[in-house]
Amino acid sequence: MHGRAYLLLQRDFYDLKENNYKGITARPVSEDMMEWEVEIEGLQNSVWQGLVFQLTIHFTSEYNYAPPVVKFVTIPFHPNVDPHTGQPCIDFLDNPKKWNTNYTLSSILLALQVMLSNPVLENPVNLEAARILTKDESLYRTILKLFNRPLQMKDDSQELPKDPHKCIGPTKTTSFSDYYQAWSRIATSKATEYYRTALLKDPNFIGQYYKWKKMDLQHHKEWNLK
Repeated sequence: MHGRAYLLLQRDFYDLKENNYKGITARPVSEDMMEWEVEIEGLQNSVWQGLVFQLTIHFTSEYNYAPPVVKFVTIPFHPNVDPHTGQPCIDFLDNPKKWNTNYTLSSILLALQVMLSNPVLENPVNLEAARILTKDESLYRTILKLFNRPLQMKDDSQELPKDPHKCIGPTKTTSFSDYYQAWSRIATSKATEYYRTALLKDPNFIGQYYKWKKMDLQHHKEWNLK
């Protein structure tokens, strides 16, 4: 008989296939559905357009009471991705106390796609990536692909660290509300009305997310990072 986590992930997988989010693919690679492989594409008209990032997601039997461990296999040269561990610095993944049982696999994947294309430069975990992107975007574009390298696993890499959710870096992690505000400001001029609402608690988030994504063809300049 399957446990609670398995049934929840089976539901999440069905939801993911039903919605067929553009630029996001994910599949379980273990029978118990605890291990997943993911590919995420950068959003249109962003520095990361055309790039595909590979990730792994490790769930435990505690899902959805606790967040999974997410790591980039192809580590992006990105201000908000730890260059040593490949872990994205999103507060609800980094800090189990900020995790909410309303979050799903789709919530995690959409948050990652937003983070990739709209970094928070004021609070980076990769200081060098933030410095270059801020000072010279053309140089950043040139070197971006060179730094999207596979994460080199050690022989004992299957063992999880003692604190697998901790994002190692010289600065504090980026609050997801910061991601939401930055992304909303880029996507629409009327974003201020959403600032007080936590993104993943908003039942209209996914629908609104894709409405905004469609706007990029009509408002190219609004998606620029500058």
